[in-house]
Amino acid sequence: MEPALLETALTHRSYAYEHGTADNERFEFLGDSVLQRAVTMMLFERYPDDDEGALAKRRAGLVSTVALASIARTLRLGEHLLLGRGEVLTRGAEKPSILADAVEALIGATFLSAGSEDAEALVLRLVQPLADDPASTGAVTDPKTALQEAAAARGATPPVYSVDGEGPEHARVFTATVTVGDLVTATGTGTSKKQAEVAAAWEAYRSLHA
Repeated sequence: MEPALLETALTHRSYAYEHGTADNERFEFLGDSVLQRAVTMMLFERYPDDDEGALAKRRAGLVSTVALASIARTLRLGEHLLLGRGEVLTRGAEKPSILADAVEALIGATFLSAGSEDAEALVLRLVQPLADDPASTGAVTDPKTALQEAAAARGATPPVYSVDGEGPEHARVFTATVTVGDLVTATGTGTSKKQAEVAAAWEAYRSLHA
């Protein structure tokens, strides 16, 4: 991939505003379209007996912010994002929405650099671990419920959440910690308490099923 395309894919609008450069939002728009198409075709072929509702639910899990942010963390994408000063101070590199958008932008940049076939192949590589585990696909759609069910299946106490917030009111960042008995403790961040709890629940679920 051309270095300029990669740099744009990793450039958040906050950085672009401060430095007068292009941001990744157009790439994100393009990447979202490629992502949706690739995942739709994969599911259509993989589950010939599923009706529209079942296929839509599977797709929703694989293209959700939680799933894409998880992929970004696996790639350690946050370490390479170009963020403005405000986002750096509020730990933007950990925010699920920013991470998910960066994954879509990376897919869009791949499309521009190498074409649709390579971009869709990238999508399939990224989502393959989740797609191969139907339980995880459902879990990313509703991580808190999935974690509660996983805890019950193991005879553990229900998940307990605690949430702390930091930063100014207009740019608040929340960090949630979830504990499932003696089995697992995990954290997640977000721009709302709910988003942080969902991120923490997903990380805990992944740890339980590692």
